[in-house]
Amino acid sequence: MPINASPFFERAQADYENAQTTDQKIICLKKMIVLAPKHKSSENLLANLKTRLKKLKYSKEKEDKSGKSSFKGIKKEDMQAIIIGKTNTGKSSLLKMLTNAEPKISEFKFTTTHPVIGMMNFATTSIQLIENPAIDSDYYNKGLTHTADTLLLLITDLEQIKEIEPFLKKAPLKKLLIYNSIKTEDLRKLRATLKSKYKKYNSIIISTKTKENIDELKNKIFQSFDKIRVYTKQPNKKQKETRPIILKPNSTIEDVAEKILHGFSKKVKQTKIWGPSSKFSGQKVGLKHKLKDMDVVEFKTG
Repeated sequence: MPINASPFFERAQADYENAQTTDQKIICLKKMIVLAPKHKSSENLLANLKTRLKKLKYSKEKEDKSGKSSFKGIKKEDMQAIIIGKTNTGKSSLLKMLTNAEPKISEFKFTTTHPVIGMMNFATTSIQLIENPAIDSDYYNKGLTHTADTLLLLITDLEQIKEIEPFLKKAPLKKLLIYNSIKTEDLRKLRATLKSKYKKYNSIIISTKTKENIDELKNKIFQSFDKIRVYTKQPNKKQKETRPIILKPNSTIEDVAEKILHGFSKKVKQTKIWGPSSKFSGQKVGLKHKLKDMDVVEFKTG
């Protein structure tokens, strides 16, 4: 700790140590440089801070080019959607409504300072939802937006679409525009405008206050992923597993086996299937058989 460091510098230093993204660290380092004591004994400190800032800016440039997130601790699940939007549009309220997460909810701006994760249970699946800090804050995480499967664009005013779109240049193709109706509006006119002027977006009008259309929103989120659900069952048992394996369309029996355990497909001696891709219940198929949504697979290894 430098001699005569102010409490403001100490706070900026603590924020830097707790920062979870490169963006956040850069912001904190800039504050530390401004707030650091300016005398002879602090020269080495300032030089060290400036060197760290230079390295972080270089790392940030690499992250932006690769599109990868610098946020540590987020393991991407089979289906991941990121909520983005301006501050005070109801992102935290929506995350809490859809998932098991308990984000901080406040009328103050920029309450969310780091990504908040929740899991949404729907149609026997678990969907990972993440609230990204507001696009108009210093804590917004570009990497998360660029690597998501689906983006949930939350707005409370149509003009906000223009403000969000510059952040979508490297974003995935799948986007769901969610209008959070928090005031008295002509909903019929609003729906007509969304369909005509913003028809390139799959859109829905909800309310985080009245919970209007929340179930429909869950279904739209689920449908956006274009995945299939494949269940497994043990030999001689009627009941399938309650949680499916999530796969891409046209996945095979071999893909299921390898997702259960790497190398497992080599141990499989016989496979039976039930469901949409089978010609009859309990059909014996090979590892290259292509599966459909809601199929049930049984493996025998001995």
